[in-house]
Amino acid sequence: MIFTLYGDYIRHYGNDIWIGSLIRLLKEFGHNEQSVRAAISRMNKQGWVIAERKGNKSYYRLTEQGVLRIEEAAKRIFKLQPETWDGEWRMFTYTIPEEQRHIRDELRKELVWSGFGLLSNSFWISPNKQEKQIRKMIEKYEIEDYVHFFVSEYKGPHKSEKLVEECWDLNEINERYEDFIKTYSQKYVMDKNKIEKGEMTDGECFVERTKLVHEYRKFLFVDPGLPEQLLPKKWLGDYAASLFSDYYKALAQPASRFFEDVFSEGNEVKNKDKKYDALNHPLIIESNK
Repeated sequence: MIFTLYGDYIRHYGNDIWIGSLIRLLKEFGHNEQSVRAAISRMNKQGWVIAERKGNKSYYRLTEQGVLRIEEAAKRIFKLQPETWDGEWRMFTYTIPEEQRHIRDELRKELVWSGFGLLSNSFWISPNKQEKQIRKMIEKYEIEDYVHFFVSEYKGPHKSEKLVEECWDLNEINERYEDFIKTYSQKYVMDKNKIEKGEMTDGECFVERTKLVHEYRKFLFVDPGLPEQLLPKKWLGDYAASLFSDYYKALAQPASRFFEDVFSEGNEVKNKDKKYDALNHPLIIESNK
């Protein structure tokens, strides 16, 4: 949930927040002060945020690693249409010594997050342009001596769809999208109606928008973001993305007002003349071009 708040709100206001404001925001979801402090402490130890004292207040700022992860997630969350495929596969393979098994485990998580699929033991593939992500992973874990990375065409004997079948269960992912659509299409209609009638508070909109993003971002861990050419005809990911965008926009303005009210109590709202307006989210605008 803290990652969601950083990605959808805090990063647009300078990437740091007073712990008091963070506690106040998460109180809306039933989290107490102790649990919030424990969670932000874990994020600090994992290198996602860094603590900073300003007077008698503690602030937490995203690290470079945190900013990169949040930006990557945001691009994928607000991408409404699959990318066009260049016809090439990115292939990544490694042989990491047993004494560095912990790196191997972390690397698997990173590859899944980035949309790679496991074709065979220690051999991962993706149809998406992942050159930058792979370079970052190699540098991060210092594994230059143990890895190989290729970009090439698949020459058979099967079609590329066969590779997709072996790496990902698209039927299961589609079922998850179906569940999301069933739940949130109803909520969208009801909440949109309440907002238009003035029956939802800014705080309630903040909670629902955050829950929406928090739930939708879970697809980043299961959906590899395949190009349209490799997706089944009855793919529900596009519909889910459109529903997410519409619902997000309906909640955006009142939710942002609530966040700013809480945030401004312990933080300076920078660039007030250029305030972040979720109704004109740059990623949504870009994806609609």
